[in-house]
Amino acid sequence: MSVAEEQITKLFKTRRTVMQMLRDRGYSVDDSDINMTRQQFVDKFGENVYLKRDDLLIRSSKGDAPTDQIYVFFPADQKVGVPMVRNCAKQMKNDNVFNAILVVQKVLTAPAKQAVAEMNSSFFHMEVFEEAELLCNITEHMFVPEHTVLKDEEKKDLLKKFRVKETQLPRILVSDPVAKYYGMKRGQVVRITRQSATADTYETYRYAV
Repeated sequence: MSVAEEQITKLFKTRRTVMQMLRDRGYSVDDSDINMTRQQFVDKFGENVYLKRDDLLIRSSKGDAPTDQIYVFFPADQKVGVPMVRNCAKQMKNDNVFNAILVVQKVLTAPAKQAVAEMNSSFFHMEVFEEAELLCNITEHMFVPEHTVLKDEEKKDLLKKFRVKETQLPRILVSDPVAKYYGMKRGQVVRITRQSATADTYETYRYAV
């Protein structure tokens, strides 16, 4: 397999995981995007898509809140710096899209990381994933139990039921791969459903920090 073919395969797998991730977060995603084959991917985006990653731009909205939208950017630059982060931020602001995922080929430069941090201190929020993190869907791994991020009302009911404060729950880091997949933010609670040795299921909860 040539280098170009390997790059196309990586992008195909990365995009598929992104689509699954968006759907798992509640965004509207067509089945055709989830089930797309590698050949269909090439037919749609071309043999040179590995050089023109910008063509993979995704914009999606949540089914229950059409105004809640997200962009997914695939910068063509191997090393993403401040100008690219600012260009993405500008597009988000112009289109009133407050959330974004930046899929980069390599780790961001230090100034670019700072630019993302500054952006995230405002009304806009940008997450950064490296392509290598998205080559497979971590939630489909046999050793990863089912995770469900609770809505605010569900979290409130949970704390009331067990008469605990959120900070008394076991913790999960927002940098944890599964928490990152679901886009968890500090303060959110996730329900983890595991299979017991008796084939029954049991639930535990984690507080994102």
